[in-house]
Amino acid sequence: MSRVPGWLGRLGAGLTEMSERLDERRAEVEQQSDPLAAPAPPAPALAADRTPAADGPPASAADTPPPAGTSAPPAGPRPDPALAVPWGVRVAAEAGWRLLVLAGTVWVLIQVISAVQLVVFAVVIALLVTALLQPTVARLTRRGVPRGIATALTAISGFVVIGLMAWFVTWQVMENIDTLSNQIQSGIDDLRNWLLKSPFHVTDKQINQIAKNLREAIGANTDQITSAGLEGVQVIVDFLTGLLLVFFSTLFLLYDGKRIWQWFLKLVPAAARPGVAGAGPRAWRTLTAYVRGTVLVALIDATFIGIGIYFLNVPMAVPLAVFIFLFSFIPLVGAVASGALAVIVALVTQGVFTAVMTLVVVLAVQQIEGHVLQPFILGRAVRVHPLAVVLTVAAGGMVAGIGGAVVAVPLVAVTNTVVGYLKQYSEELQQQKAPAPPAPASEPENAEDPVHAE
Repeated sequence: MSRVPGWLGRLGAGLTEMSERLDERRAEVEQQSDPLAAPAPPAPALAADRTPAADGPPASAADTPPPAGTSAPPAGPRPDPALAVPWGVRVAAEAGWRLLVLAGTVWVLIQVISAVQLVVFAVVIALLVTALLQPTVARLTRRGVPRGIATALTAISGFVVIGLMAWFVTWQVMENIDTLSNQIQSGIDDLRNWLLKSPFHVTDKQINQIAKNLREAIGANTDQITSAGLEGVQVIVDFLTGLLLVFFSTLFLLYDGKRIWQWFLKLVPAAARPGVAGAGPRAWRTLTAYVRGTVLVALIDATFIGIGIYFLNVPMAVPLAVFIFLFSFIPLVGAVASGALAVIVALVTQGVFTAVMTLVVVLAVQQIEGHVLQPFILGRAVRVHPLAVVLTVAAGGMVAGIGGAVVAVPLVAVTNTVVGYLKQYSEELQQQKAPAPPAPASEPENAEDPVHAE
C-alpha cells in the first residue's frame, strides 16, 4: 500500500511532461505557419529534466527530436497549385475555355438561325433591297412627297420591276423550249459524231452503253425524283411566304427605319450604346455602297455578255443575260456558273467554235469587271481580300446554301466596317481617359526675355 502513492506521482509527472512538450510543439508549428506571431516563451524546465547538461547552451528547436509517435512539422506553407503549372499551359488553358465558350455560343446561334431560317433570310434580303431603294425614297421626300406615299411608290415599283424580269425570263424560256430542245438534240448528235471520229477512239457501243446507264440510273431513282418534285412544291410555298415577308419588311424599313434603329439601340447596354450608335450609320453606308455597286456591276456584266452572245446567234440571249445578272450577286461563284451556262448552251446549239467565242466573251467581261469595275465602283468602302471572299462564300454556301452565299460577302463587309470603327472608338476613349501630361513650370515674372535681351 505504501508504493501506490509513489507510482501515481510518477504517472502524473509523465503526463504533465508530455502535455508541456505537445504545447511547445504546437507553438513552434504556429510560429512557422505565421512568421509575424510572437515566439512562445520557453516552458520552465521540469525537475526531472534538470541534469548536469542543462547548464550548457540550450538546444535549438530544429535539433530537438520530435517525441515518439508524432510526425515532423512541415517545413513551411505549401505553394499555390496554380503556380506549379507552367505559364504556357496556363495561358493555353485560359484561351481554350474561352474559345469553347465562343464556339458554343456560335453553335447555339447557328441552331437558332436554322430554326427560323426563312425569317432571317427574308429580313436580310429586305435590308439589301432597302439599301438599294432608300436613296429613291429620300429623293422623293426632299421634293415634297409625303414619306408614306414615297415609300409605297418606291417599294411597289421595285417589286414590279423584279416581277417583270421573272415573267420575261419565264416567257422567253417557254416560247423557245421546243426550238431549244431540237437544237440540243441536234447538238448531242453532232457531239456523238465528233466523238466517233475523234482521236479518243470512242465506239458506238460505248456511247450506247453510256446512254443506257443514264436511262437505268433515272429509272432506278424515280422515287427520289418524285420526292424531289414534292419538295419542290414545298420550296415554292416557302418562296412565296418569304417573298411576302420581304415585301412587308422592306415597306416598314423604308418608312420607319430610323425609329426601328432607335428602338434597337435601347436594347444595347448603356455603356456600349455610344459606340454602337456610331457604328450603325457607317455599317449602313457600307451596305448601301455594296448593294449599289453590285447591282451596277451585274447590270454591266449582263449587258455586255448578252450583246456578245446575241451577235454569236446563241439562242435565248436575253434570258441568259438575266440569269447572268442574277447570278452576279453571288461573288466569284455566280460569275463562273452563269458563264458556264452560257458556254454550254452555245456548245449544244451552235457548235464548238461558237462555244469557244462565248467563253472568250465571258472571260473578257469578267476580267474587266474584276480589275476595273469593282475597284472603281465599289471603292475602298467594301474592300475585302479575295481569299476572305472565297472562304466566306464557301462557308455561307455550306451553312445556308445559295442564300448564305449571297449574304456572306455583305455580312463580312459590314462586320469589317463595324469592328474597325469600334476599335478606333475604343482607342479614342482610352486616350480621353488618360491623364493629361503635366504643364511645364512657369518662368518667374522677372525672367529675362531672350528675344528682347540685350
